[in-house]
Amino acid sequence: MADVDLRKLRYFVAVAEQLHFGRAAADLHIAQPVLSRQIRALEDELKAQLFVRDRRTTELTPAGRQLLADAGPLLASADALRRRVTRAARVPDSFTIGFMPGLIVTEAVRALAGCHPQLTVNVLRTSWDDQTAVLHDGRADVSYIRLPVDQSGLQIQALLAEPRVAVFPAGHRLAGKDTISIADLADEHLLQDPDAVPEWRDIASEMRTRARRSAPVFRTVEEKLEHVAAGHGIVLLPLSTAVFYTRPGVAHSHVSDIPPNQVCLAWDATRRSRLIQDFAAIAAGHPPVASPAEPGLGRI
Repeated sequence: MADVDLRKLRYFVAVAEQLHFGRAAADLHIAQPVLSRQIRALEDELKAQLFVRDRRTTELTPAGRQLLADAGPLLASADALRRRVTRAARVPDSFTIGFMPGLIVTEAVRALAGCHPQLTVNVLRTSWDDQTAVLHDGRADVSYIRLPVDQSGLQIQALLAEPRVAVFPAGHRLAGKDTISIADLADEHLLQDPDAVPEWRDIASEMRTRARRSAPVFRTVEEKLEHVAAGHGIVLLPLSTAVFYTRPGVAHSHVSDIPPNQVCLAWDATRRSRLIQDFAAIAAGHPPVASPAEPGLGRI
């Protein structure tokens, strides 16, 4: 079997997402007959029909649905490969530092720029979903991450730990308490990925099932806090993140019996960059500053 042509795969994804050859061709800036020929050629190479077409509709076949599921990671990997090779080929003139919400990394950024005046130092705000992906795909050279994460292929350097807090709607029964326990949250609805709060799953098997079933689609702290304020549930956050996103309508309390959140510096373990080693040394002496806590925990 011939290797899959990535260009044809991109054409396929465009059609599969639109389910319309004309609109897909327009998005790709190619003629529709050319697109149709490319899709037929891909079907011939794969020896599988990918679409069922009539005059009104275009639908994916089971083989087409499978290819669409597999195409995304494959194309993303190809894009990441291209970025990494391009980065390796050029003389280092820029350096990108990722960081999670609630962390202030200014001192380390300034120190690197001071050591390498010719270097353009960029920063990139990350999230729970992409804090390690930016390292694997080359968008960032190093990144300040919050554990737990999949550490495969990464070099990790511990920097600091900070308390975690539960964030409630302002009128919640626990709002205003300085300290609570994880057991106090057993009947609450968790509005975040349970993998971000492994202690949550240890409360009870019933809680584990509910947390997994209700895994949210909210990707940013701002979205989560909007849903908390609306009374849809609660989230657990590092203290600095909760304080950084101070806003009306929510309150937070320290959770006394779960470990603190660990902040680390991470980078691709296969890279042998002098700049990365320099920054790792700087970060060890200039750990990120967590947003300062207000007196008491109370309202945010």
